[in-house]
Amino acid sequence: MIVGSGVDLVEIEDLKKTLDKQGDKLIKRIFTAKEMDYSLNKKASTEHLAVRFAAKEAVLKAFGNEKIKSVRLRDIEILNDKNGKPEVNLSNSAEKLKVDSGIDRIIISLSHTKRFAVASAILTKEREV
Repeated sequence: MIVGSGVDLVEIEDLKKTLDKQGDKLIKRIFTAKEMDYSLNKKASTEHLAVRFAAKEAVLKAFGNEKIKSVRLRDIEILNDKNGKPEVNLSNSAEKLKVDSGIDRIIISLSHTKRFAVASAILTKEREV
């Protein structure tokens, strides 16, 4: 049963300007080591960072409650499985929110162009009998 959905759109140039101003400090506050390793080794690294940022925001919007204020963006990790399909790994505050909310699965979809990055997230849980 779907219990939440969220979508986020990032203008890549805006993120690039922000990263240029704040540099590594901001990147390390938002992204995990695995996300940085994946994204920063790509030719279009800002696009890959932007779509992961959009996915983190989409996940938070899907939860859509006051409890998301305590979730750090680094606690939401967006990686790709061996086939390239994006997946969400949660830790710490994000994992606690998932457990407390009874969420069984988070499904995400990512896309980007040179100008925009978009992500959607769907939260599901088993039907209650």
